[in-house]
Formats: sequence, structure tokens, C-alpha cells
Amino acid sequence: MKNRAGSFLWNLRQFSTLVPTGRTVRLYPSGFCRPKIVYSNWNLFQSYLSNFDNRMQSSIRYLFQDALIFKSGGDGFQTKGISTVTVLTVDRLLCPRRLSFNSEHFVSDNGLKKNFHHEPSNEDVLTKRTKPTPINCRKLSQECNSLSDVLDIFSKAPTFPSSNYFSAMWTIAKRMSDDQKRFEKQLMFNHPAFSQLCEQIMREAKIMHYDNLLFSLHAMVKLGIPQNTLLVQTLLRVVQRCCLLWTDSERINECDETCLSVLSAILEAMEPCKNVDVLRAGLRMLVDQQVWKIERVFTLQTVMKCIGKDAPIGLKRKLEMKALKELDQFSVLNSQHMFAVLAAMNHRSIVLLNECSKIVTSNIHGCPFNILISILQSCRDLQYVNIDLFKGIADYVATTFDMWKLKKVLFLLILFENFGFRPVSLMDLFMKKAADEPGFLNVKSLVSILHVYSSLNHFHKCWTHKFLEVMASALTGSLHHISSENLLNAVCSFCLMNHFPLAPINQLLQKDIIHDLLTSGDVERNVHKLHVLAACLKLEAPCHKDTHLVLPQLPPTPLHPHAKVAEVLSSLLGEGCFSKSVWLPHNYYIDFEIRMDANRSQVLPFSDVDAVTSATNIQRVAVLCVPRSTYCLDSTHPRGFLAMKMRHLKVMGFHVILVNNWEVEKLEMKDAVTFLKTKIYSPEALSTADIDLQSTC
Repeated sequence: MKNRAGSFLWNLRQFSTLVPTGRTVRLYPSGFCRPKIVYSNWNLFQSYLSNFDNRMQSSIRYLFQDALIFKSGGDGFQTKGISTVTVLTVDRLLCPRRLSFNSEHFVSDNGLKKNFHHEPSNEDVLTKRTKPTPINCRKLSQECNSLSDVLDIFSKAPTFPSSNYFSAMWTIAKRMSDDQKRFEKQLMFNHPAFSQLCEQIMREAKIMHYDNLLFSLHAMVKLGIPQNTLLVQTLLRVVQRCCLLWTDSERINECDETCLSVLSAILEAMEPCKNVDVLRAGLRMLVDQQVWKIERVFTLQTVMKCIGKDAPIGLKRKLEMKALKELDQFSVLNSQHMFAVLAAMNHRSIVLLNECSKIVTSNIHGCPFNILISILQSCRDLQYVNIDLFKGIADYVATTFDMWKLKKVLFLLILFENFGFRPVSLMDLFMKKAADEPGFLNVKSLVSILHVYSSLNHFHKCWTHKFLEVMASALTGSLHHISSENLLNAVCSFCLMNHFPLAPINQLLQKDIIHDLLTSGDVERNVHKLHVLAACLKLEAPCHKDTHLVLPQLPPTPLHPHAKVAEVLSSLLGEGCFSKSVWLPHNYYIDFEIRMDANRSQVLPFSDVDAVTSATNIQRVAVLCVPRSTYCLDSTHPRGFLAMKMRHLKVMGFHVILVNNWEVEKLEMKDAVTFLKTKIYSPEALSTADIDLQSTC
């Protein structure tokens, strides 16, 4: 027994040389060693960290059955009686279990626990007295008012882990304004203790517990420490190893929701690079294994937002199914954020979006404006259209119109225009307010307002004239510093609304500006708009009818035959009574042309085109087959370019008939013939034909 006790004491001394901290070493499941360290002084701790890797290279083996016996055997330990498990090495992150050693007890060969009393030495008493007080992140952030205060405390009495100092600094920074935060960060980088803190946390990275590691890396990124620094990249690599360890089926449960949430927040805050891509791949593997164990909706949404748009479709659908399963747990805030989450992962889940739209619409009052903007931006990115959601947002903003700045409402209108949605009440209020208070107008907002109102073809019977005059006056006052493209965009918007301000048009028509538009920027787009300008000036602006612009030809437009409409016209009118795919001056194209008498009661054949065209009692009819996109959303109100084309065709002597493609495609042939007949013939001619039909019967 004495030999065994002596052997035990010898091994205990050897173990204490490996861990210079007293009684306990705990090996955490993440693979990081987190010792309970008692420092007699800071230099001893620094020496411990610098030599930690070398000391831990010796094998530590532990047993589970009869005995726990450490005995020196050269480079390793010899054990008696029982097989052992694998060695602990921090570099390889192989810490498969928690190891706790109590110096007051040991297990004998027969399995009985024996008492072992240790008398404290003078060194132990001195160490206990000089032990620094552990730093609590929350307490530190409450006691300090600046980032420099935290660094001052660190420089006076550093404690382990150093991650608490970074976490405290980020907590303090979140309470500051942007200007104050920028100033404090500069002071932080220049502080003499900052480099010492960075060096210290790099030394601790391999032995730091994973939660401290993740929180410190997140704080560093948020504090603006450059991502390509050795500090950030070192911690990033250690986190990668931790993720790799968690993917092991035996250790997957060690990764909890907090880990996933913080890891996702880190990825969201970092710029793409090789190490970040590797870490994102690790997160995807973890999420794929852990998705059904996530309990909090916030964690689920954070993870979904950070897996990336290029994540496997199978993983996206699995997350979608998890979100649908938790739908009854969604708060209003969860529903509002779900749009941005799905847009971030580029996954268009109609069912999930519809359900969240209902919740958002029914709880729209009190919703912050930036959330409304985020929802519409996400809908645009996902190409998701929900009329009830759009109307709910527009009605809410119109009801609370006086609460919002005009620039915010303009941003909302720009997003609505992307969908082709025309919120009439809101646009009327904005038009009146902009006409009465034009002081907020600058070049950017002016061009945007004109684009929105011309694109949606919105007019008000009382305020439109004043509105256009105010916009023209603001544009005239900006001519000395406006760019050529902005000037072209603004003037084209005026042309779409049939308004022609003299000074802006004269400046746009100058040769140097035309040359600039034809040689720089988006030339193809500029050429198209210049053709629109030329057509408007020729057909609708009396004072500019003689203006002649030499412009390049537009690229050929793809033709759509509209076979069903052609078949219906052949059945209704007969062959030779209409013409297909007609090109007109000013680059206008019509799908079908019909020649009728002045009363539109009789169709005339195309036997003598010149004679018919020159006759005064002939009405030319233009049949335009149009898609849904030429109308405003959920209405039959034509958008700007279609409205302008209809005006120009009327100026050229046409009666315009709009045929909705999607409506004709759904009709049977007999119903389609009746539908086009009511469109082509005048109401008087149709009523006369019905009377004649009844008299013959």
C-alpha cells in the first residue's frame, strides 16, 4: 500500500507540473481546455500560456474502472491493469471527455475511495491571497463609460479570459452614437494596452472555452478590427476547428442554440474570404444536423439568414419546413423579419410569405417605417407580390402621412413602382405635399419623383398642373449642376406626362450634351430615351416640331405573332381585312391594323392601301395585344409608356383597341370572337346590328 501511495504522490507531482493552477483542470466538450487558474502573478500566467503547448504534449491517460494511476515512463505515462483512452492534445482539439481530479480522494485497486489529506503550503496560502478578482463582462461594461476605460483596467490587472474585455467594449460601443463610436474606436486602436490585449487573446485562443471564443470574435468584428489581421484570422481558424469537431456524431449535442446564433451573427458581420467560406460550410453542416432541435424562432431566423444564398436547396427546404412547423410560435416581429430572412437565403417560400403577410397586415399599425421598407425590399428581391400586403402598407402610411418625412414616403413609392403598384390615396397626398413644400427637393429626389409618377401614369384633376409646374421650376433651378443622364431622365418623365418645360428641353438638345449621352454611360438606354423624346417633340410639342435629332437606330424588337388573336380576327373579319405586324413612324409597332368606316360599323378590305389611307372617311384601328405588365398592378390603369403610345397613335389618326393577352388565352373561340367584336365595332353599330338581326328573325 505504501508503494501505491508513493506512486500516486509521484504522479500527482507530475500532473501539477503540467497544470500550474492547483487542484482542478476541466476539459470542456468543445475540445478547448479551460483550467481554473490561480495566478500568483501575471508573469507566471504569461509563462504558462507560452509553454502550454509543450507541456501538454505529454500523454495524460485516465481510467474508468479499478484505479487511477499515473506513472512516468519516459515520454509517456504507464498505467497498471486497465486499458486507457486517447491522449489529450490541445493542438489537435481531442478532448473527448471532462476530466476532474479531486486532490482529497483517490480510488484504490479494490474500487474503494480513500481519503487523502493535503496540508496547504506557504506557497499555496500566498497564491490564494494574491489571486486576482475574476472580471465579469457585464459588470465591466456597467462600470466603464468608454472603450479606453476597459483597456485601462486590463493594463492594471489582466485576468483570464481576455475575451471578456472585448465583449465589454462591444457592449459599451452599442450604447454610443455613430460619431462617438467612431471617435472611441480610434482611441481604442491607439491605446498602449490594445496590442497587449490582442497578443494575449491570441495566446489564449487554443485554451479558451468556445462560448468566450465566439463572443470575443463577434465583438472584434463589430468593433471594426480589420478582418485580414492575424488576430481575427487566428480566432477564425480556431472556430473552424471547433465546428469541425461538432460535426462528429458523438459530439453534435455540444453545439447548442447559442453557439449557432453567435456563429451566424459572426458570419453575417464578416466579409467573404476563404476562411469565412470554410466556416459557413461548417455552419451549414451543423444546421443540417441540428435543425429539428432548434427551439427558438429567433435562433432559427438568425441561422437561416446566414447560411448563404448558395446553400443547398435541400437545406433551404428543411429550414422552410422547420419554420412552417413553428409558425404558431411566430410573434409579429418574427413575421416582419421573415421576409428579410428568406431574401437573405434567396428562397421564395410562397406559403411562408403568405402566412407572414397576413400577420403583418393585421398588425400593421405601429410598425416602424424601416421594417416596412425592409419588407418591400425583400418582396422585390424574391419577386413576391401580395396585393393585400401592399394595400395594407399603403393605407397605413396614408393614414399616418403627417408622421413621416417626405423622403421616407418617396422611398416607399419607389419600391411600389418596382411592382407597378399604384397607391392612389398615398400618391395624391404626396403630390399635394410636394407641390406645397418643395424645399426638400434636390436633383436625386426630383428625378425619382418624376420617374415614379410618369411610370405609374398618375394624375390628379386638381393638383397635377401645379405639381408639374413646381417640378419644372425645381429642375430649371438645378440645370447648372445636373448631369446629362439625370437631365435626360427628368425630361423624358415630363414627356411621358405630356408636359414640356422649355428651359430643360433646350439645354438637353445642346449638341455637347447629346454627344455626351451617345458616347458615355448606358448608351443603349440613352438612345432609347432620346427616341422617345424625339417622338414626343414631333407629335405633342408645337414649339419643338421642327427639332430634328440624328440618332442611331434602335435594336430590332422581337415580334410576337399572337396566333390566337389572328385566328379570331380571321374568323370575325375574314382574310384580307386586317394587317399583321405593322411598323409606323417613330419606331412604333402595332400587332394588327384594321380599316373601317368613320362610324366603325363596317370593315374595309386592304385592296387599295394608298386610296384607302388618303380617304377622309376611313378610320384606322390599331389592335394592341398587351401583357399584364403594361398595366398598374391589380388594375386596368395603363402605365406610362403604354399611355404615351396610345396618345401618339391617336395623334397619327388611329383608334386604339387594347386586347389583354391573358384574357383572350382563357376564352373559347366562340367567346373570343364575341369579345373582339365588342372591342372593334362601335356600340351604335353593335346595337344596330342587333336590331337588324331581331327584325330578320
